[in-house]
Amino acid sequence: MRANAVGPLCDAALASAPAPADTRTMARTAYFDLAQAPAAYTELLGDRPPLNLYRMLPHAGPAAVGFLQLGGALLRRGALEAPLREVAILRVGMISGASYEVHQHKRLARKAGLAPEKIAAITDAAGDLGVLDARERFVLDFTDQLVHRVKASDAMFAHARSTLGERQTAELVLTIGFYMMVCRFLENYEVDIEPPSPAE
Repeated sequence: MRANAVGPLCDAALASAPAPADTRTMARTAYFDLAQAPAAYTELLGDRPPLNLYRMLPHAGPAAVGFLQLGGALLRRGALEAPLREVAILRVGMISGASYEVHQHKRLARKAGLAPEKIAAITDAAGDLGVLDARERFVLDFTDQLVHRVKASDAMFAHARSTLGERQTAELVLTIGFYMMVCRFLENYEVDIEPPSPAE
């Protein structure tokens, strides 16, 4: 299902009539048949569930393989602590208005150990940021800075390096940039959130 409805069509013939409610739940483009996806892509998917994001990505051709490789490196082989990583990803999703991204990473954030009240604070524009500890709040502020202003201030960047170290700082910057790209792909293709599984 989609959380954001598409605006009414700009059709002069309908300009004087009330716009009907948009009940469309399909993405803007048909999902790719994974049975037809290149082996290099399906091998990287492995035993991951066939999420709608993964069913849309093959439209990008070889770039989809690079997408999975970079995403896998950041999520599965990174040095950045998982709770801090999820703070950044959820914040990017919230700022970007990417409901699919926030939905998926709320689950991953819980697995990483973020408490429900912290997840709510990160993803709600009016959330109580006082529930975050000092490092979580710094990562949130760092993320806000990069999303809105591209570049962190000298003081903020120096603090990141002194607090997180060189590798985790580099991974944090890459994670923020990568998930900004993810959100823009998701939102422009209007990728549908999957129905809940029986276990959820």
